[in-house]
Amino acid sequence: MRFDLQIIASWIEPGSKVLDLGCGEGDLLHFLKEHKQVVGAGIECVEAKVAHCIARGLSVLQGDMNEEVLAYDDDVFDYVILSQTLQQVYEPAKLIQSMLRIGKKGIVSFPNFSHWGIRLQLLIKGHAPITKELPYEWYNTPNIRVITIKDFRRFSRKVGFSILKEVAINSDHHDRQGHIVRFLPNLRATYGIFLIGK
Repeated sequence: MRFDLQIIASWIEPGSKVLDLGCGEGDLLHFLKEHKQVVGAGIECVEAKVAHCIARGLSVLQGDMNEEVLAYDDDVFDYVILSQTLQQVYEPAKLIQSMLRIGKKGIVSFPNFSHWGIRLQLLIKGHAPITKELPYEWYNTPNIRVITIKDFRRFSRKVGFSILKEVAINSDHHDRQGHIVRFLPNLRATYGIFLIGK
């Protein structure tokens, strides 16, 4: 499992009710079900990924997470997870408010666009950066937002939710290995992971 998902899994209490938004092929949900006995569900827009999840015995709905979250009652879940997807969301404040309405806590992770490698590419080459974490050209990227760790902290104050815990990591997009970055995380980390609450 990816290093960032390992961190997220370590924050989930055994037996919790979990919703994973943009769950992909269900790696995190599967791990949590097997190792932490969670009652888990997911929402994923790609049909092939949903089929893969269902074949693994996971409860995953195909649809637009922004719309599907509106159908849930308040406080149905202990945790609602949005992993490496916030940068693709059209209305991030609205989605996070929905996450914290239907869940007691939220977990959000995203690539840190202020990593030194991204800054250096932009400075030296003068074009949109391409990294292992962000392997797309500007014209075919699914990312519509540029988020930094500092931006997310400021966003939390403006939108009005609390950051309960945060970890900055250095890891490639699909790496199982990585390390926690404690010194100058906004400059040195490739990803930020936040546990949030109301």
